[in-house]
Amino acid sequence: MLSVFCSPARYTQGRGATQSLGAEMAALGLPGPVLIVAGRSARKLLEAVWTRTLGDSGFESTIHDFGGECSHAEVARIVAVARACGAQTVLGAGGGKVLDAARAAAADLAAPVVNCPTVASSDAPCSALSVIYTEEGVFQEYRFYRKNPDLVLVDTEVVARGPARLLAAGMGDALATYFEARTCVAGCVRNMRGGASTQSALALAELCYRTLQADGIEAVRAVRQQVVTPALERIVEANTLLSGLGFESSGLAAAHAIHNGITAAPGSHGYYHGEKVAFGVLVQLVLEGASRQTFDEVLRFSTATGLPVTLAGIGCEGIEDGLLQQVAQRATAPGETIHNEPFEVTPAMVRDAILAADSAGRAFLG
Repeated sequence: MLSVFCSPARYTQGRGATQSLGAEMAALGLPGPVLIVAGRSARKLLEAVWTRTLGDSGFESTIHDFGGECSHAEVARIVAVARACGAQTVLGAGGGKVLDAARAAAADLAAPVVNCPTVASSDAPCSALSVIYTEEGVFQEYRFYRKNPDLVLVDTEVVARGPARLLAAGMGDALATYFEARTCVAGCVRNMRGGASTQSALALAELCYRTLQADGIEAVRAVRQQVVTPALERIVEANTLLSGLGFESSGLAAAHAIHNGITAAPGSHGYYHGEKVAFGVLVQLVLEGASRQTFDEVLRFSTATGLPVTLAGIGCEGIEDGLLQQVAQRATAPGETIHNEPFEVTPAMVRDAILAADSAGRAFLG
């Protein structure tokens, strides 16, 4: 099996980076007109800046308001708008689902894609895949593309003005990166691009985890104060770049499959991807029989940064056994990444591990 490492063509991050968007796109030779797929908050905050920076670099642009869910229907709507306005490049601006939908539409159009996350809430921006949900928010499938984004641009001044909960959710997603990567590397399983992991991918995943431990609490504090600090810059890089490269080029395992299963529980739909993944990390550690030291380290980090460590923390307190069985069945569906674990995983094992993780989390919270 060949080793495969992938990444976006260009990654740009820093305070006021949006001001350079047009120049960055022009430097890469990306074509116009540009369709901007925008979340509501992103448009309100940045529309005037987009108009100026893109116009100054000679790009015409049209804005499509994201419908709220990265579904096949929403992707089809974006494609239709892009064709109607003759867009040659698709730009996604907002949270992870906005960016996923923009990447999917760009792939359908065979057009370049630019990702401008306005929150550091997931590791989606750098990847060559999208997570597709039903209109009701239930996980449906992963869609894979032949190449990563042409440009990922992150304005940390914008991130600092967002909710601290979203930054923490991004850390929950990034928290899984190292634990899933080391499982995949140890088992010599294929990564998200169909190849073996490289040493660099695993090293980036480990650096991601170390950065979370070192800077996570301070970065949350910075966002609560709406200030950009070195710690925030490092956590934005960890959530976006390090986690993105680490998961895609090393692989996913149980934590993300648990997330996918949990989306079958309606009570979880008000919680972010990274929050559910963070609880999935605890479930994966239970499944793998991780040491008490490792488990407690993750519990301490999660509680200190506001991440959930119990079923109640993701809207599933008192979940009925029948629904829990559905969650476990969904998490272990054929093709799910939980089967990258080095042992057979059954729905019964997942059910028990979820309950055990919840019990440990409740005990830790006292």
